[in-house]
Amino acid sequence: MKFIIAPAKKMIRAQDDFPVQSQPKYRAQAGELLLLMQQLTFSEAQALWHTSDKLTQTAYNQLQQSDLTRQQSPAIFSYSGIQYQYMAPDLLDDAGLVYIQQHLRILSGLYGILRPFDGVVPYRLEMQNHLRLPHHRNLYDFWGNRLYQALARMPGPIINLASDEYAKAIRPYLQAKDQFIDVRFAHRVNGQLKTRATYAKMARGEMIRFAASHRLTKAADLKNFDSPTYRFDSHLSTATQLVFIAK
Repeated sequence: MKFIIAPAKKMIRAQDDFPVQSQPKYRAQAGELLLLMQQLTFSEAQALWHTSDKLTQTAYNQLQQSDLTRQQSPAIFSYSGIQYQYMAPDLLDDAGLVYIQQHLRILSGLYGILRPFDGVVPYRLEMQNHLRLPHHRNLYDFWGNRLYQALARMPGPIINLASDEYAKAIRPYLQAKDQFIDVRFAHRVNGQLKTRATYAKMARGEMIRFAASHRLTKAADLKNFDSPTYRFDSHLSTATQLVFIAK
């Protein structure tokens, strides 16, 4: 069983927490993308990122100084968005950290796909950003089936805890033999099911921590996810979607 999650826009250098254990599988390709980005003007970078002047200035300065081989920190501690805060990997025991290195993959616009302890540097590039590429229409086309192939080498079903933006990098390449299971966290609003992004991010992080803490190996065991906000709904769930409804 392997989980896929999205990265976070907010990143930090977490060199004092845990050491880097591995290098990104597609670091060479990430280097190509970084070089293209470093050639952007300030205005082009701002248009790419859709950021304010102040945030663009900070990110642009960081971009010009970026070196994928220096001052790396493990990916799982470098992303600091809500999902990662609620995952709280720094609170996992050693066995839990080994579990996420084996079972968790982070999809990334720059790096493609990452193991938790792959060494990364802060960057700003989402999969849906319209970076001009010499021979590709967009980042989805650039990465092609490589992210799927990296997952396909791992045994068991794919548990999708990623946003649609990132799951889109995997879905087109799924084969009939693949078991791809979406996890949905929803709220009932006026008789309809709605996803509330912030709560969903919290729950995704908590589910990864739950799986790592209990060393889960079967998708069915996720039904027992002990969430303070959601409970599993067997009536709405299917073989390809696990649905959790707000309590």
